[in-house]
Amino acid sequence: MYVVLVYDIGEKRVGKMLKLCRRYLHWIQNSVFEGTITEVKLRELQHEARALMNLQEDSLIVFSSREERWLDKKVIGKEKNELDNFL
Repeated sequence: MYVVLVYDIGEKRVGKMLKLCRRYLHWIQNSVFEGTITEVKLRELQHEARALMNLQEDSLIVFSSREERWLDKKVIGKEKNELDNFL
C-alpha cells in the first residue's frame, strides 16, 4: 500500500518521531513522509508512534491508497527530498 504520513508532535518528542518514521518511509518535507509499506509494517509504525505520542496533544495522520498511481501529486516550488535519485 502507498501512504502519506503527516504528524504534529510536541517539540520534545519530534526528533524521536522523525527517526521512527524515517525507518519506514521517505522523508519528503518537515513532518511529512511517503512511500510504499505493507499493512503489517504500517501497523507496527503506528504502534511505535502511539507509544511516543502524548495523545492529548499530538497527532498523526495517515492517508493511504492501494498504489501510488492512484494518488495525484503536484509539487509547487522546490521538492525537498526527490525520490527519483534512487538507483
